[in-house]
Parts: sequence; structure tokens; C-alpha cells
Amino acid sequence: MELDIQCEEMSPSRWAELLSTMKSCKTIRLDDCNLSSSNCEDLSSIINTNPSLTELKLNNNELGDAGIEYLSKGLLMPSCSLQKLWLQNCNLTSASCETLRSVLSAQPSLTELHVGDNKLGTAGVKVLCQGMMNPNCKLQKLQLEYCELTADIVEALNAALQSKPTLKELSLSNNTLGDTAVKQLCWGLVEASCNLELLHLENCGITSDSCREISAVLSNKSSLIDLSVGDNKIGDSGLALLCQGLMHPNCKIQKLWLWDCDLTSASCKDLSSLISTKETLTEISLIDNNLRDSGMEMLCQALKDPKSKLQELWIRECGLTTACCKAVSSTLSVNKHLKVLHMGENKLGDAGVELMCEGLLHPNCNIQSLWLGNCDLTAACCATLATVMATKQCLTELDLSYNSLEDEGVRKICEALRNPSCNVQQLILYDIFWSSEVDDELRALEESKPEVKIIS
Repeated sequence: MELDIQCEEMSPSRWAELLSTMKSCKTIRLDDCNLSSSNCEDLSSIINTNPSLTELKLNNNELGDAGIEYLSKGLLMPSCSLQKLWLQNCNLTSASCETLRSVLSAQPSLTELHVGDNKLGTAGVKVLCQGMMNPNCKLQKLQLEYCELTADIVEALNAALQSKPTLKELSLSNNTLGDTAVKQLCWGLVEASCNLELLHLENCGITSDSCREISAVLSNKSSLIDLSVGDNKIGDSGLALLCQGLMHPNCKIQKLWLWDCDLTSASCKDLSSLISTKETLTEISLIDNNLRDSGMEMLCQALKDPKSKLQELWIRECGLTTACCKAVSSTLSVNKHLKVLHMGENKLGDAGVELMCEGLLHPNCNIQSLWLGNCDLTAACCATLATVMATKQCLTELDLSYNSLEDEGVRKICEALRNPSCNVQQLILYDIFWSSEVDDELRALEESKPEVKIIS
């Protein structure tokens, strides 16, 4: 049984009602429910008396250190079988880390701990690392985003990594680490016996200076399949160093996020080689990099290679125009693997989307999710988009937000949604202005096709 409630104010009567339900739940999710430390006393009892409970999610509640103290009474009991604990943005401080250290040391069932967006600080996380080093600790996933960590944390993290071969996922994004600390972390990862699968270092103050060390991790750890270094100013020179590791035969990367990394079209030669030769790579994000049409055309050429197995390409806000759309269309007519294409916030225009639709309509194209928000579109391209919607049953998600479609364009899209062969289940139309008559049509459409979700 699963209890999943979000964004609900908890009255005493409602809480009492839910407590009886929780006694038999395997999963309890109560994000944004205005819970406090007093609720944690009840939850502690549930943890103790419900051996089937394996996941507890309490993000965005003002639990405070006192709340964690209450929870720990249940977490430390031998009857506790909890595997996943989510405490993101719960107003915790370093004081909670001593309590969580005890839990990590005593509770081998706990495999996931998510404590991001709390002011734990370097001193607090050093205490957590002591708990990780306990032989009883079997932690596999540790999320420490926005925890006010500094470079001083790396020595403790490396010691924990060295002693914890079970650890699969480590997220340190949005902490002020810097190149020196990231280099030290990478040296530790190369030496450690851990089998890390996910490493997230977004917005950590990384430059090209530490990319050689990250590259060494990629070439030494074949277990690493998910790397995110987005929002770091690594530039084209840093990307070139990363690609040395990414192209290594040992590297089995599947998901690579490089958003807002100060890349230009100069990086696209290396990225193209990666896309066309690394058959494990299925998802890449290049959002908010100045790749321009020339860079996109190089990527399109790589996507035509039979060895490319990329399924998701995120290329929003990359300085693209109508000029690259013929190349995109040609790619879509050849590539059978690409399923998700995010091209929003590029000046593609109606002419560009018309060109793309030729590829989208090709039998080889298997696109499921297409994002074209804020692409300078008008009603003029909506008839062709409607044809794609009615023809391509693989297409289940379409985003046309922030475009001047007006009544005429929205009506054409609605007409396609009414077509029995249209399989679009989610249509996103943020910040598009239409008349009250069209609004009535949209509401009627949702009633007649409850499987369709129109988000506006």
C-alpha cells in the first residue's frame, strides 16, 4: 500500500485519519504538508511498528533538528526496515548529522539518504561520513545538494568512499567546492574500490582545470553511467579533456549533462565523435550553450551514424535558427532511436518547424516528446503540427508554450487532439493567450478525452 500526498495542510483530524492508514503502508510520501517536529513523534512510532515501511519522503517540511531526533527513535529500532529516507529542505542543521550518523551506523537496511537543501555544512557532513564508514552502513545513494559544503569536505568524503564499495550514487551539486577539491575527489574515486554509477557536480565552481581528473574517473570507472557537470564554466578546452575519458573503451556513460558549460560550436566536433561512436550514450543535455546552427549541423551528422543510440537530446537555448532545421529534419528521417527532443528557446520560426515536420512525419522517426516552447511560432505552422499529431502515434508529449499561436493556432491543435489516431497525452501551452470561447473548447476537450492533460 502507498500513501502519496503533496501540498496539503494537515489538520489534527486529517492527521489522525492518515496515521491509521500509515500502519500498513509500504511507502509514505508527505512532501510540502506543513509538518513539524510534533508529527515526527507519530511517524517514529509508525516506523517502529510497521515493518513493511521501506520508503519515507518528507521533503519541504519544517521538521528541524528536533524532528529528526524524534524520527531517529523509530529508525534505530531493530524492527525498522526503512530503505529510503528523503529529508530535503527540512530546516536541518549540523546538529541533525550526529543523529543521522547513529542511524547510518546502526541501520543496515537504509540504502538511500536524501538530505539536500539543508544547512548541514562541512562539519555536519564530516560527521555523516563517520557513520558511512561503519561496517553496518550499506548506503547506496547519498544526496548532498545545497548543503553549504566547502573544499574541506573532500578528505572525509574520500575516506568514506574508500570504505564503502556499496555506494552507487553521489550528488554534490550546488556546493562551493572548486577545482582543487574536485581534483582531490576524483583522485579518491579512481583509487577507491567503490562502484559509483552516478556523480553529480553541477554548479560546483569547476573550470577546465579539473576536467583532466574527471576524465580519469570516466576512463577508470566503467561503472559510472551518469555524469552531470552542468552550470560549470569548463568551456571548449574542458570539454575536449572530458571527451578523452568519455571516448575511452572502459567508459560506459549513458547520461551526460553539460548544460550552461560555456561551450561553443567548437565543442561540437568532439561531441559529434562521442555521439557517433559511444553506443552506450542515450541521453545528453547541452542546454544554454552557444552551439549555433553550425554546431547543430555537426551534431545532426553524428546522429545519422548507425552506431549512434542517443534517445534524448536536450538542446534548448543554444542559439539555433531556421537555418539548422533542414539538417534536423534529415536526421529525424534517418534516426530510429531518438525519442525526446527539446529545442525550445531557439528562433526556429514557422519555416523551421515546417521543415522539421517533414522529418517527424517520416516512418523512421519515433519521437515521443517534442518541446518547441518560445521558438517564434505562430498559427501558420499549426496545421502541419496538427498533421504530425494525428499521424505519429508515437508522439505523446508536445510543448508549444510561449508562442503566439492565438485562437487560430490553438484551434488547429485542438482539432488534431480530437482525432482518434492522435495519441498525445500531455499538451503544454504556458503563456499562450486565447479567447474565452477557445478556453471552453479546451475544457470540453479535456472532459471528452480524460487521458489528455492540457497544461496552461
